[in-house]
Formats: sequence, structure tokens, C-alpha cells
Amino acid sequence: MLKTLQILAASFRLAWQELRNNKLRTFLSLFGVTIGIFCIIGVLTTVDSLEKNIKEGINSLGSNTIYIDKWDYSGGGDGEYPWWKYVKRPSPKYDEMRFISAKTNAIDNMAFTLQVQGQNVIHEKDMIQNVALYGVTEEFNSIQPFEIEYGRYLTLSDMERGSANSVMGYENAAKLFGSAERALGKTITIKNKKINVVGVIKKQGKSLLVSGWNFDDCVILSYRFFRTIFEERYSNPTIMVQGKPNVTTEAFKDELRGTLRAVHRLSPGTEDDFSLNAVSDFSDAVTNLFSSVKLGGWLIGLLSLVVGAFGIANIMFVTVRERTPIIGLKKAVGAKSRTILSEFLLESAFICFIGGAIGLILVFLMAQLLSGPLNFNVYISYNILALAVSICIAIGVLAGIIPATIAARMDPVVAIRSK
Repeated sequence: MLKTLQILAASFRLAWQELRNNKLRTFLSLFGVTIGIFCIIGVLTTVDSLEKNIKEGINSLGSNTIYIDKWDYSGGGDGEYPWWKYVKRPSPKYDEMRFISAKTNAIDNMAFTLQVQGQNVIHEKDMIQNVALYGVTEEFNSIQPFEIEYGRYLTLSDMERGSANSVMGYENAAKLFGSAERALGKTITIKNKKINVVGVIKKQGKSLLVSGWNFDDCVILSYRFFRTIFEERYSNPTIMVQGKPNVTTEAFKDELRGTLRAVHRLSPGTEDDFSLNAVSDFSDAVTNLFSSVKLGGWLIGLLSLVVGAFGIANIMFVTVRERTPIIGLKKAVGAKSRTILSEFLLESAFICFIGGAIGLILVFLMAQLLSGPLNFNVYISYNILALAVSICIAIGVLAGIIPATIAARMDPVVAIRSK
């Protein structure tokens, strides 16, 4: 153990001397490693962060949830299905929920939703614009859970009787009343309808890429009261269905498809006139997309690492030539070939690690830049850091293996006599 530590200390000391004595040569050699590590780790970090942010937005749409709609949220099979066929499809109806619930055993929760965007909400002389209004049924909050910061959520009685009560998003409440907590008990006006504010949703924050349900800037009403203000067929009607925990998405979709075809009285040869938009499908699509992006980052980074590896190898060849007499002297006093080999390999790995460390510092600076002004959360995982260290050590060992082998095989007499 002591001998190993001595070899490590000697290798690090010699590597540091090499860096100090040959700054320009070392810098040019490390540059390739630095750029390679920056490309690989930077791309992996950025892509992982993008993927995580997007998936968080997607997951906010509900876990194990399928949206029954006439529109296909994925774009309709790459444009193969003309948009005018979607327009002709029937919209989901509230009355269909009872039949769907009775014929589908895998359902855990189900809700009917209506929504309109860009509405004005008035309180006395104050008004806010571009508000999203949601009309929902009883189980909506079970599929789309959120916390109430002030007051309460709509009760079962509010839902069944269609009471003129509402829950406001935090940002809307703050804009309209000065502070969110002051919204409780106030009356707002939407389309000349007076509505009481009984609760304020806890601030959610906005996703950079996927917004999902915009709870910060919304007003939630009961489905029955919503219908007294807006016409249902022009309010994007959707049925949200959440499957039981032990049911796979594919099995759930198959069961729902059979039920809906029966509801719509479709014959066996007729194509579906509805879409089943599963949240998990969006996550899978995101994973596949970013896998290709990661591959591109690897290819760019590996090219830079190959250049860096040749630079490190060049340093080690020059180092072996400069230290040839010292190598001969060490072997003459009893140093074994494997000790010489270990010293040069460790030195090569250490030099490469320094280049990688500079690359990681650049990645951290990039993370700070994106996390600050751009309001984009960047996640640098321990797995990625471990990968960076492993790549540096591997490149260093591979780059130094040939010069280290040459040094280990030197004849001590010939080495001592060399100049």
C-alpha cells in the first residue's frame, strides 16, 4: 500500500512539473480533451435537463391518464390523417361518461372538462385579461392534484348544484386583488355572471417548454355552472380517464377503445372517430427524440477526445524521451518495469483528468447561465460526473499506454548513456 501511494505521489508530482515547465505544449494537448469533455458532458447535461423539464410538464397532465378527444395531440400520425376529418368527428359528451364508466373496469377516476382561453375577469373597476377558464366535474382534482393556498376547493355540493363559486390561480388572484390571499370572499364577473372566489391555488410556477394545465393563470368553475356561461361544443370538451395503478397503458387504451366504439356504434370495419391521447405516449416520444440528440453529442465529443488523446500521447512520448536517463537510473537501482509503467500511465491519466476538469468547469458555468437569466433548470447528475471522470481516466490510460510501455521496456544501461 505504501509503495502504491509513493508511486501515485511521484506521478502526480512529475505531471504537475510537466504542466508548469511546458505550458503552451500542455495547453494545446489538453485543449482537445477539454473540448471533448465539454461537448459530451454539456450535451448530456443539457439534453437530460431538457428531457426532465419536458417530462415534468407532461406528467403534470396526469399519471396513467388518457385524454379522450376528437383531436389527436400527437399531430395525427405525421399528417397522414387530414385535419378536416378531425373536424367532422363528434366531440366527447358528458352523457357518455356514465356508459364508459359502467363498461370499463380499469377506470380509477374520470372527469369531464371544458375550457376557453383569453377571457376577461373583472372585479369592480379592475380587470385582468387572457385568463384560462376551466369547467370541471367532481374527480378532476383527483386526476390533476394541486394544493389550495388559501380557502378551499370546490365541494361536491358546488359541483352537483352548479354553484357560482370558483377557485382562482395564484397569479390571477395577485394581479386582480393586489395579493392572492385578499381574493377570498370577493366577487368576480365573467361574461356578466357574478362568481364568488372560495379558494386560491398554490403557486405552481411555469415550465419553460411544456405548460400543461396553466393553474397559475386560470379560474376553475364547476362544469354545470360553466355551461351557463359558455356553449359546451365550442369549449374544447374532453374526457379525462385515469387508469388503475396495476393496469398498463396499452391494456387500458384497448379496453377504452372497445367501449368507445360501442358508445359511438361503430361497425368492425369503420375507423375510430375519436382519439385516445395517453400521457405516457408523450413521455416515450420525448425519450426517443432525445436519444438521437445524445448520440450526436457523443459523436462530436468523441471526435474531440480522439484529437485530445493524440495530444496527450505526444506529451508522453516527449516526456519519455526527456526522462530516459532518469528511467535508466531507476531501473539500475532496482525499479521494476511495472513500476515505471504505472508511473507513466498515472501521469498520463492525471494530465487528461486536468483537461476534463476544465471541461467540467465550463459545463458548470453553462449550467449557471441557463439556470439564471434563461429561467431553465439544469440538472448535473452524479452519474454524468462519474462518466466524465471515467472517460478522462480511460482516455489518459489509452493515450499513455504506448509511451509507458516503451519506458518500461528500456534497457537501463542504454538509457543511462543516452542524452
